[in-house]
Parts: sequence; structure tokens; C-alpha cells
Amino acid sequence: MLRVRCLRGGSRGAEAAHLIGAMLGRSVAGWVQRTFQSTSSAAAAAQRQAAEEEPVTEPIQQECPVCSYNEWDPLEEVIVGRAENAHVPPFTVEVKANTYEKYWPFYQKHGGQSFPADHLKKAVAEIEEMCNILRHEGVVVKRPEPIDWSVEYKTPDFKSTGMYAAMPRDILMVVGNEIIEAPMAWRARFFEYRAYRPLIKEYFRKGAKWTTAPKPTMADDLYDQDYPIRTVEDRHKLAAQGKFVTTEHEPCFDAADFIRAGRDLFVQRSQVTNYMGIEWMRRHLAPDYKVHIISFKDPNPMHIDATFNIIGPGLVLSNPDRPCRQVDMFKKAGWTVVKPPTPLIPDDHPLWMSSKWLSMNVLMLDEKRVMVDANEGTIHKMFENLGIKTIKVNIRHANSLGGGFHCWTTDVRRRGNLESYFH
Repeated sequence: MLRVRCLRGGSRGAEAAHLIGAMLGRSVAGWVQRTFQSTSSAAAAAQRQAAEEEPVTEPIQQECPVCSYNEWDPLEEVIVGRAENAHVPPFTVEVKANTYEKYWPFYQKHGGQSFPADHLKKAVAEIEEMCNILRHEGVVVKRPEPIDWSVEYKTPDFKSTGMYAAMPRDILMVVGNEIIEAPMAWRARFFEYRAYRPLIKEYFRKGAKWTTAPKPTMADDLYDQDYPIRTVEDRHKLAAQGKFVTTEHEPCFDAADFIRAGRDLFVQRSQVTNYMGIEWMRRHLAPDYKVHIISFKDPNPMHIDATFNIIGPGLVLSNPDRPCRQVDMFKKAGWTVVKPPTPLIPDDHPLWMSSKWLSMNVLMLDEKRVMVDANEGTIHKMFENLGIKTIKVNIRHANSLGGGFHCWTTDVRRRGNLESYFH
């Protein structure tokens, strides 16, 4: 067996290449033999010198920087989103179906424009402080690229402006050593992946797997253009009937509709994730992982982690306002289902794309440490009763853009092994 140590840089790399060629030359016949016999005596001397200086060894295997199997193993590296230059998405049918009626005038007025500048400035500062606290807790923090989201783009099927790269959990999912780019379902988020590509290429070069799910055309047929939303009661009725604004025209999903627990992943059919998207993930991850569909009494299902947030092996936060219809199967598996307390966020605080239940949208730093909203005193007590230390951070203005700590992050590396927690 030919065993070679790779040499980096300048003349050493050239010398190694000549050495490899000479060694191969001695092992073959014919024209290859004659070709290498013509090597100059000077090059041959350089080869002998390199061989004497550098012992021949096996290549050094570099540990993959990407590895995460669940939501609670010790966090070592994370991607944190950016609020900079965030823009309000145009008020299209898929945006209307995912937002509350009280905010529709805001979208009608500001769609395609920047979020209010003063609010955005505060959100940026909050996320910077969140990054500093993560670093203080020993976590490596990476950020997406700043992008001008005001630029209008056009495909053969639609045109739109962009939105932001604030919520990496929505678009990136890490399963083992693989980064999966979600196809997304909002037209305003079609090109959001561009902000993360430099990071993903860096991880890929260092050994990570990189998969991009089929990109939907986002043609009109992907959406029910007559989706009948007038009241919250309409939403409850439609969701109970399994009717959503996205159709089954082509696969689509947001990564945040999935939550991981080792060999088992749980997902909901929502306004942004259809059954074709779920089936694509199921086939892609089989046979090593199982994808389970669960559902909730939710008038506006979109992203699972403020409804059902797994925080430890067999430990899950389940939103009491959106009960899980399959909760018994978790109890039968021996899981502890915890109902978090009612959020304390004031009614007058703007939450343009989410509910108050971002209070349960927490980030586990490990089984005994959690990053949680500094303003939510009742949930602090809940975690303390569970024996979990709270790392309190204020991101109240950042919440307005549609996410809590779990949404604002994608964990790249957690120190742990692939295990089964659901039987």
C-alpha cells in the first residue's frame, strides 16, 4: 500500500508531487516507466532529500466541525442570525395566512420596506449582546453575511423583495454531520440561503455533508389563492380540517417545523411545510432516522418550537394553548411533558410574525443550562424547579421579528452521540 503524508505549501508541495510520481513510476510498466526515467537528476536529488526529511505516514483525519443530533447535548458552536437590514415581506397570500389580523395593516403599509429603524437598531444590539453571552458561556458563534434585502428579484413564476437572515433555524437543519438547506415556502425568503452560503462552504471544505432540498418554483399553484381567512375561528376550523395555504403542488418545508431527538425527528404539517416536503425528508434521512408527524390544536401552525420544544432526553415543553393531539404516545414512551407558564410579554409589544409563546422558544446550552428571556420570571422558576440553570438574556425587540432564542440560532456542533430516546 502506498502511504503518503500530504505536504503543504511552496517547494515542499512540488517535491512531494515528484516523489509520489517516482514511486508510482516504479510500480508500473511501459510508457509510464519511460516517462519517469526522464526526470532530471536535480529533481531526483530533491525527492531523496524530501523522503529523508519527511517520514511517510497515513493522512491525518480532521474532526468534522459539524455534528449535532438533538436539542440539548453540550453546545460548542452555533450560527446566530442577523437583524441588520431586515425588511417587511410583501403582503402576499402566504404571508397573510401566517400573520395575525391585527398586523395586516402594518404589512399593507410597510411590505417591501425596512422594519422601523429604531426598533431594528435595538434588535441588532440585543442580538450582539446575546452573541457575547454565548461566547462567555464557551460557545463559538458564527454569523451569516449582511445582505441588501431591499433588492427586488424575479423568477419565471413570481417577483418579490427579500426579508432577512435573522432566523437560521428556519432555513438550516443539522442532522449528524449533515447541513440541510430547507426549500422554504415564502417567496420573500426564496434567496435567503445566500447569506449562509459562505459559512456552509467553509463547513463543507472541513468535512461536513451539505444537502439542499429541492427548491420549489413557488408558482401560484403552490398556494391556495382563495384561502378563506377572516377570523381566528376560520383558522381553527381550517387547521382542524387539515387545510393550509400551501398545497401539495411541490415539496416545501421550513426547517423550524422539525425538532430533533436523536434517531427520531418530529414534524408538523403547517402553513409552510407540506406533506411532500415531509416525505422528502423522511426518504432522505431513512433508514438511520425516523420522521414522525404530530399535530396540534393550533389556528396558525408555523414552526414547531414555540409549540413543542424538546429540552432533554425524554423531556419536552408542550404549549398548553396548543395541545399536542399525540401527547399520549410520548407519555407511553416514558417522556415527561411539561406545560410552561403563561407568557408575561405585554399585549402592546409588537409581535409582527409570532405569538407571545416565544417565552418557551429557548436554547439549551446543555441539559443543565438554558438561554431564556430575562423578562419571563415565571418560566425562570419552572426551569429552576427542573434543576436547570437559566442564562437570562433580553431580546424583546428581536422577538418582534418572529423568533426566540431557538429561532435565532442553528446549533452546528453539540458534544454527544447518536442515540434513541423514543420507543
